[in-house]
Amino acid sequence: MTQDEAAAMDSGAGTSPGVHPEGKSENGVAVAFGRQLKLLRLRAGLDRAEFGKRVGYAAQSIASFEQGRRIPQPEFVDEADRVLDAGGLLVALKEELARSQYPAFFRDMARLEAEAVELCAYDTHMVKGLLQTEEYTRAVLAMRRPLLDEDTIEQRVTARLARQEIFSRWPAPLMSFVVEEPVLRRPLGGRAVLHGQLEQLLKFGRFRNVEIQVMPLDRDDNAGVDGAFTVVMRKGGEQLVYTEAQGRSNWLTNRDETRLAAARYGIIRSQALTPRESLGFIEKLLGEL
Repeated sequence: MTQDEAAAMDSGAGTSPGVHPEGKSENGVAVAFGRQLKLLRLRAGLDRAEFGKRVGYAAQSIASFEQGRRIPQPEFVDEADRVLDAGGLLVALKEELARSQYPAFFRDMARLEAEAVELCAYDTHMVKGLLQTEEYTRAVLAMRRPLLDEDTIEQRVTARLARQEIFSRWPAPLMSFVVEEPVLRRPLGGRAVLHGQLEQLLKFGRFRNVEIQVMPLDRDDNAGVDGAFTVVMRKGGEQLVYTEAQGRSNWLTNRDETRLAAARYGIIRSQALTPRESLGFIEKLLGEL
């Protein structure tokens, strides 16, 4: 990790090093983009309805983009830049816009996850965000307290699903997931939502570069008693460890600590059902729904 990256991950007034709070709901990047979009639209002499027709969006959506309440899709940014003859001004903000879709505490993880050559995750309370269906994601976000507004939920659903592009990336990263059995039995959003989520786990679990393992309740030993964590390996072999709780994230970058976490994950994997046994276990749970 470069010094600039470490400084960015360790920044944040009022937090301890490596710890990032969720922060305020207002998205500064989206607000700045929206102001620029409005200025360019007005310069072009277009009202929202006419501009919306040209880019294929309703006037209400244009208003949401201009007010920073919604993050536009990359395709919209490209088309708006062309229609408004912005000369690349809007396109230049695309990467920052994409990153800003995530809550502040998760933005570093989203970037490093997309670059990972290996990803190992142990989860105890819900299905890993990277593996979630749209319906499961929506149900989980709707349960947050304090409540999230509808625009924020839509933004985070879109962002979470976009992370699944990692499954079609080449070279394919190696990915391992261990999940506690109660997570697979907890009907967040209802039985139909759980059914769809279990089906998706089976689909991902059959990918050649993905292994999904279940930690059953009847195990006498479980090295995961300290809670959920994710080990990210970057190109070059550098390992980072990510944890998250109560709207805050924490990164471990010390080599001794990350090696211990990776070793602990290896023990957890050895205690869980094998990938093949785990797929059979999930199929059995599906049959019970």
